[in-house]
Amino acid sequence: MRKPVKVALSIITALVFLVIIAIFTLPFFIDPNDFKPEIAAAVKNKTGRDLTISGELKLSIFPWLGISSGKITLGNATGFQDQPFATLEESDIKVKLLPLVTKKIEVNRIVLKGLTLNLAKNQQGGNNWDDLIAPPDATNGTAPPSAHNAGKNGEIGALAVLAIGGIAIENARINWDDQESGEHLLIKDINLIAGKFSYDEPVAVDLSLIVFNPGIKFTESIKLTTEVMLNESQDTIVLGHSDFQTTTEGENIPGKSLTAMLTVAEAALDIAKKRIKVSGLQLKSNDLTFSAEITGNNINDKLIFQGPVNIAPFSPVKVLKQLGISVPVMQDANALSKTAINFDLLATENSIDLQNLAMTLDDTRIKGSTSIKDFGSPAITFNLAADAIDVDRYLPPLAGKSSKPVTSPAMALAAGASALPVETLRKLNIDGKLSLGKLKINGLAMQDIELNLSAKNGLIKTQQSAKEFYQGSYNGSLSIDMLNKKPALSLNEKITHVQVEPLLKDFKGEARMSGTVDASAQLQGEGDNADELKSSLNGNLSFLFKNSVIKGFNLQKIIDNAKALIKESALPANNKNDQTLFSEITGTATFTNGLLQNNDLVAKSSRIYIKGKGNADLNTEQLDYKFNATLIKPATVTEPEQVNDTPINITVAGTFSNPTYALDVAALLTEKNKAKIQKFVEKNQEKIDEIADKIDKKLGPGVGNLLKGLFKKN
Repeated sequence: MRKPVKVALSIITALVFLVIIAIFTLPFFIDPNDFKPEIAAAVKNKTGRDLTISGELKLSIFPWLGISSGKITLGNATGFQDQPFATLEESDIKVKLLPLVTKKIEVNRIVLKGLTLNLAKNQQGGNNWDDLIAPPDATNGTAPPSAHNAGKNGEIGALAVLAIGGIAIENARINWDDQESGEHLLIKDINLIAGKFSYDEPVAVDLSLIVFNPGIKFTESIKLTTEVMLNESQDTIVLGHSDFQTTTEGENIPGKSLTAMLTVAEAALDIAKKRIKVSGLQLKSNDLTFSAEITGNNINDKLIFQGPVNIAPFSPVKVLKQLGISVPVMQDANALSKTAINFDLLATENSIDLQNLAMTLDDTRIKGSTSIKDFGSPAITFNLAADAIDVDRYLPPLAGKSSKPVTSPAMALAAGASALPVETLRKLNIDGKLSLGKLKINGLAMQDIELNLSAKNGLIKTQQSAKEFYQGSYNGSLSIDMLNKKPALSLNEKITHVQVEPLLKDFKGEARMSGTVDASAQLQGEGDNADELKSSLNGNLSFLFKNSVIKGFNLQKIIDNAKALIKESALPANNKNDQTLFSEITGTATFTNGLLQNNDLVAKSSRIYIKGKGNADLNTEQLDYKFNATLIKPATVTEPEQVNDTPINITVAGTFSNPTYALDVAALLTEKNKAKIQKFVEKNQEKIDEIADKIDKKLGPGVGNLLKGLFKKN
């Protein structure tokens, strides 16, 4: 028994010795450069492209079976530019020999230096790599071996990668030429270093590259460091401790440079469960920081992302300036100084839903939800509630309260809509509700406000109300039809039992009138901007003032002064507490192409009855009114109420901001009395002018003319 065993061992030893001799001597007898023509021919046969191996090939056998090369060039596809498809300056790849016996592959570090890819798309939309990724039968008619055949031919599929020592790609570049769109890109300085790969072990990866667009002089530098882990069944990929940084530079970039940093604690892709989970995600760019915990399901079918999202407090003004966007001057220099947002995200490939939305805008707190469905034709819904907002903080500064435009909530909404492009408004599909605890706009304060907005198929509708509006209430609606050549507007508004004095104080800074007012308006118009809308307004307006007091102006006293002059009495001094009381002021008006016509103004007091008519042009802001004031003598025990047969005519002209007044009392005077008054005026002209100036200071320029009109020289 010993002799056969000894013989067998001798044979095995001899064979091993021969193999070792062969391994060490084979490179001396086999020169891989002798096979360059065969390699080029095989590539030509498989791809139809020319392969040029101009560098030297070097072969190694033990312990690593591998080859290294010098410069290699692969030709371009037919019909594309006469330049190589790919060029490689140096390469090195080796496989450990002994593990191959057990059908396992252990690869040494793969090194590629100076790789250049010239990728292109022709004007017909074809790519110069289509032929390389085509199925085998598309090129030479051969089909890939089936799994069954593979098993019969040595079980090729049973080979498994045991480890890869690492990958190094140095100074690679990709040229992209899209002849169809005219776009050209250069991706250069591509450097990739990956550590030793083994299943279920993290692999360090370091990638950097630069993207350059010569057309718009745009440069983006990208750096990525991460750890990649793949399980042995190859159905789970985990990225850990990932840092992604990008710096964008260009003439069109705000500040000519913008940097963003994305960090992810862990991102795990489970292919079997069709799930991805991202933990510790944070995106930071300048003053803006975005963080989230996101889970994605159904990644191969109907993808759904969900999870909490947080945008840390930031200054919108500062961010806008960093982005090179000019910030308009606002009434409050500290406006838009602080914003923070939190919400629960639910997103699909074609929708986004923000639930449990909590947003801070300066001193305003907003809660609710909003969603967008169908990104191709977005349908937006929202349900939001805010505690209080002062809109005036964000509006342009005013020279003074007297320069404020007189507008209503519906008109403000219409003016805001007119500032948007018509095509944008026509495409809107919105349905939502906004509730406000308190609102301040144009100095006016409202409480318990609700706004309902709907927009679809070119028709925009709003309904708005304020339950508390200066001890009264407000209700309004607005409709804008965008289907016509020019947008058509229709609005209805109504205020009920509103206190005039506090409203005027907030709006103009002072109140020259008190009482309550009920008013309503029904208006229609059309136009592409606010001016066109204003000039095309048509409709009706009605108003009713009750228990009104006009302060600093006593019409009865002025008329009494005229009577006193007739009797040659002394002219009384002006009283700062003068006022005119009206139990009721009513009227209706019509709008025709922006011209307001009022023919039935009636004002009643205990001693004066006024009727008036006239018009106000919204386009030129010109006033043209005439009033007839009739004196009433109150009833006594012995005499009934009497009405003076001769009315006093008052004319109002000028503009909204600078009205003028004239009073004609000539009907009260005889020729004899006119001479007496003229003599009195000549002696007291300075006093008359002084009193008139005081009235002007109280009520505005022009009111004093009422007094001067009484004593004008004839």
